[in-house]
Amino acid sequence: MAVAKNAVDRLLRAAAEARTRAYAPYSGFAVGAAVLANGRLYSAANIENSAFPLSVCAERNAVAAAVSSGARRIDAIAVVGGDTRPTAPCGGCRQVLAEFAPASAPVAYATRSGKRVMTTLGALLPDAFSARDLKEARPGSKGNRAVRAPGKRRSAARARASRTSGR
Repeated sequence: MAVAKNAVDRLLRAAAEARTRAYAPYSGFAVGAAVLANGRLYSAANIENSAFPLSVCAERNAVAAAVSSGARRIDAIAVVGGDTRPTAPCGGCRQVLAEFAPASAPVAYATRSGKRVMTTLGALLPDAFSARDLKEARPGSKGNRAVRAPGKRRSAARARASRTSGR
């Protein structure tokens, strides 16, 4: 799906606005993101936590807002972060975006002052790991049988999961 320049401009404005609501008391690095899904715009900011691994990036929060509203496909992404150079989505966010957006989805990332970079998700994350990879690796698929060491048993949780998923 081609995304019009004015849609990208709207996304960047929404990301910049979301950035003003960031909770970043530890790093001081506020980020806003916006995604376009089903013709609707969803925006969010990063939220830090004193236990840093529990922090959540703006991009993942925007994706969560879209998905929570029923969207399953993201058509475009915008991120506004740094002051001196545009800040691209981190690796984890690229992977989350790849779950819902095609490689051709436009990604704009910019500074508060408007300096921007335009690219695609595929350029940011070539050969993304996807559901297709999991389907090909499913036990019972040709050449991808799971191998357990002799005498090793599955945990009770894995055994239950296998029974409920029909494997």
